[in-house]
Amino acid sequence: MSEQNFEFTTADAVVQELIRAGVEVAFGIVSIHNMPIYDAILREGSIHLVCSRGESGAVNMADGYARATGKLGVVITSTGTGAGNAAGSLVEAWAAGVPVLHLTGEVASAYLGTGRGYIHECKDQLSMMEGASKKAVCLRRPEQAAAVVRQAIQDAFAYPAGPVTLEIPIDFQSAIIPNNIIEEISLTAPTNSSVPTIPSEVLAKISQARRPVIWAGGGVITSDASKEVQELAERLGAAVITSQSGKGSIPENHPQCIGHFAAYNLTKDLIEKSDLLISVGVRFRGNETSNWKISVPEEHIAIDADPQAINRNYETTYGLIGDAKQILQGLNLALSKTAFAPDASYLDEVQSVREELRNELRATLGPYEQILDGMRRILPENTILVRDVTVQANVWGSRLFEINEPRTSIHASGGGIGQGLPTAIGAQIGRKDRQVVLMAGDGGFMVNVGEMVTAAEEKLPLIIVLFDDAGYGVLRNIQSAAYGRQVAVDLLSPDFVLVAKAMGFEASRIGSPAEFVTELEKAVENQKPTMIVVDMEAVGPMAKPFGGPPGAAEAFKPKKL
Repeated sequence: MSEQNFEFTTADAVVQELIRAGVEVAFGIVSIHNMPIYDAILREGSIHLVCSRGESGAVNMADGYARATGKLGVVITSTGTGAGNAAGSLVEAWAAGVPVLHLTGEVASAYLGTGRGYIHECKDQLSMMEGASKKAVCLRRPEQAAAVVRQAIQDAFAYPAGPVTLEIPIDFQSAIIPNNIIEEISLTAPTNSSVPTIPSEVLAKISQARRPVIWAGGGVITSDASKEVQELAERLGAAVITSQSGKGSIPENHPQCIGHFAAYNLTKDLIEKSDLLISVGVRFRGNETSNWKISVPEEHIAIDADPQAINRNYETTYGLIGDAKQILQGLNLALSKTAFAPDASYLDEVQSVREELRNELRATLGPYEQILDGMRRILPENTILVRDVTVQANVWGSRLFEINEPRTSIHASGGGIGQGLPTAIGAQIGRKDRQVVLMAGDGGFMVNVGEMVTAAEEKLPLIIVLFDDAGYGVLRNIQSAAYGRQVAVDLLSPDFVLVAKAMGFEASRIGSPAEFVTELEKAVENQKPTMIVVDMEAVGPMAKPFGGPPGAAEAFKPKKL
């Protein structure tokens, strides 16, 4: 690029703050309403720009990047329709509590809210973004750009973490402003090494428990508290249940780890018979608690960074507000002064429940059990498994494929289909040292199929395992159970192998578990963008059809309110 003299602009201030925050990658689509920001990134030179094929996919990529790395995800979109396209994926990042900074343009400041038909104008873009994000802000003075961006990044990470949208009118982006220095001065040194004091009443309740259960959620992953959770569980002899977001909080091959089975009857019985629940960073989502029908013990100690999480879904005896890692460190230190003798019979019961749940679920898989075992045997231990909403992901991908490290399990917390592919792309860009594998179904996959080109363009060794049953399999089963009939769930599948090859992927279609294993071994060895299409009609049905989340069919049957 030829040398030119550039005046310092609002766009430069934005990029300067991104660099200050350690941003290395940004996702998005260039537009007439964000070109100054893109040009400033080009001139600065250190941020890698990933060009998605849609704004929805771009947000998912930033989301997946943040989940896999723990860093800030950054996405840049256009105004109006472009921002609207991003909204659904922002909702997913909000539901999962992921720190994402969404930079979007706005019409020229003089035309904001006038309805005069300025190109890309939206009636009330800020309100739309406020509804989809944790917070939405419009830059009102170009000179405040650095301060506003810095605050937006802090807000994205502040508990509960989530996506923050910052709108910048197009005329502001190229406005020449002073390059003033902003320094944050702390009057007291940080005390990250300090361990909080735990109330004596809490320690007494824990010491008295004989059948404790720890419910570990996404807050454990966010606060990097996995080591502390495992230490507490082993000290107390506690069973450990994980939420979908909390998978990897404790290795799932640990004998005390029940895993993501909270809504199963055996687990419900274990929880009801327990005498203490310690929940750590758990949201207690409806689909993970049979819509809050699980009974928890009267003694419930909740640890959460978000004060509003306390008593939101389940009553607590004690709420401990703060960083989970620090609170657990304080608990472990205080409890280390007391000799614990975990109940051997309870530990045996926990292990029995753990094994029975897995055996019971395995018995429903039919030929897919061999596919599961092949994946876990062939894929590296630290593989990042991303799961779109599909039958195989819901039944065994989220439960029987063992996750033994934090940030190696990613699933759609908001339940939206089709977000798996771009999320996996973001995860792979963030962790090029890891193998990333996506489990998806044909119906959902078509939502963002164009992002395959992004993966190929980035030369990612992403492996896609696509389960093709020519329809929306989850909804088929729920409709059959609820109504005895089906509607709007059968789809025409394209030739996915041809589609994949046209987009720069290696691809094959398999009709048996043995073929699958062979193709997966090749994919891992080749380290190229690869798709394996599982022909579900050829492989055969599961031994027991998946009827959706517990209680799903009953919820849709006609009833009086």
